[in-house]
Amino acid sequence: MKRSLFTLLFASTLSGADHVAYWKEAKDPVTVPAGDIFAFDRGDFSLSLWLKADAGPGGDLVSRYDPAKRRGFHLSLKSNPGVTSNQANWRHLQFGIDDHRDSVWTACGRPGKALFAFALAVHEGALYAGTCEPGKDERGRVYRYDGDDRWIDCGAPDGSNSVTALAVFEGSLYAGTGKYRVAGSSLPESENTTLGGKIFRYGGGDRWIECGQLPETEAVGGLVVHEGKLHASSLYKPAGFFRYEGGIQWTNLPVPSGPDTTTRETVSKRVVPLTVHGGSVYAGSYDGGHVYRFDGTGWTNCGRLGENTQTYSFASLGGALTVGTWPSGRVYRFDGIDRWTDLGRLGEELEVMGMLVHNGRFLAGTLPLAEVHEHEGGTTWKRLARLDLTPDVKYRRAWTMAEHDGRVYVSTLPSGVIHSFAAGTQVQWGHSLSEAWHHVAAVKTSGSLALYLDGKEVARREVDPADYDLANEVPLRVGDGRNGPVGGMMRDVRVHREALTKEAIADLAAGTPE
Repeated sequence: MKRSLFTLLFASTLSGADHVAYWKEAKDPVTVPAGDIFAFDRGDFSLSLWLKADAGPGGDLVSRYDPAKRRGFHLSLKSNPGVTSNQANWRHLQFGIDDHRDSVWTACGRPGKALFAFALAVHEGALYAGTCEPGKDERGRVYRYDGDDRWIDCGAPDGSNSVTALAVFEGSLYAGTGKYRVAGSSLPESENTTLGGKIFRYGGGDRWIECGQLPETEAVGGLVVHEGKLHASSLYKPAGFFRYEGGIQWTNLPVPSGPDTTTRETVSKRVVPLTVHGGSVYAGSYDGGHVYRFDGTGWTNCGRLGENTQTYSFASLGGALTVGTWPSGRVYRFDGIDRWTDLGRLGEELEVMGMLVHNGRFLAGTLPLAEVHEHEGGTTWKRLARLDLTPDVKYRRAWTMAEHDGRVYVSTLPSGVIHSFAAGTQVQWGHSLSEAWHHVAAVKTSGSLALYLDGKEVARREVDPADYDLANEVPLRVGDGRNGPVGGMMRDVRVHREALTKEAIADLAAGTPE
């Protein structure tokens, strides 16, 4: 696993001081024992640091969180690639606290005539949904969330019935299209027969700029950014994996191969959901229940997950890659080639779809009842909600997820309604952080959480977190945590037992990390 390189500066080592402090250089993230720092109980505190994150998805910057008690805090550079077909979040700053507080689930409306939102992604602080609208005269569209149950139509990229994937790349929102075979969800087939397989870049309003047709592809399977390049896959056969070269140009990359499950002949394997983990691209497959790892030139077969035939989704949990499956309804943790640990079945469900870690909670959506479950450790899962109650259908799906404005949003099939939920309290800067040096600060007071970037406030939530008891016995972790290790460098990391003023934060940011 790729580790981070830190130069850590703290001004004091005294447990009772205004800020806990160390000066240390390490190739690994730093762990500070609980007894060496103050309690972080109900009082004010602040975090500040200089960060130069590498091109990857990020991880936790400073954290102290007990997953068993659901208690503590995280300051993170957060991404959620591989949430089924889309890259839901990319390099967003988050600051959250929790004391095992759950919000109610809120219905946030149905975008257009959506059978479901195939994709959810956050771009420039706004939540976007790519829909499947399968009627004869309907098309897959993209919508922007406008609060409550309102969605603003941002147009249809092409004539196919679905926008199957979304991702932010080089500061722009990209969308993949496809003709989704609705019968795959045991519903009447779409009357819209227009094929997709194209990639578009959002141009504002309802304008979409074509960025090319993926060769021999009728539906885009996944989108992900790796090493500064956008990658895409094919949902249906023939298997395809592609790298964007700019304009309308795509390079056809190799796909893995293996024995056909029926004929045992060697065939190409589809790579559908795509994620980035530990410096490599990982892909799930609908052809045999394997996971594959791409090193830039070829694929390594990481093994089959139990007796499953499809691997559907990814999430990073504490630095480990986790994978959702069909038809066992189980989640597995990757421990090395052909080494998979079973993290348990989600109720009586058959398929695990969208998954992510939200403010420390590991959440996953399911089929056939469109439930959301929370991992409680080991092989135990707790059902939080059933989101789609459509009668007289075989399958209901909690399809995909994204984090936006401190909440997690979940799309459902066949109602098309999107729901949201908050664990604890969190603020989020929903813009992709660049790879340059940045000063990052977070402040918790009795009445608010606030997030600062380069000396300026970028997010605030006026709440009453004073009754949150954040005390726990786990270590303080710098450069690692529930969201995994962050790649890059951090300097001048300070933990203050007080609420820094805007002026004090501006003064810290006015310096230099060098």
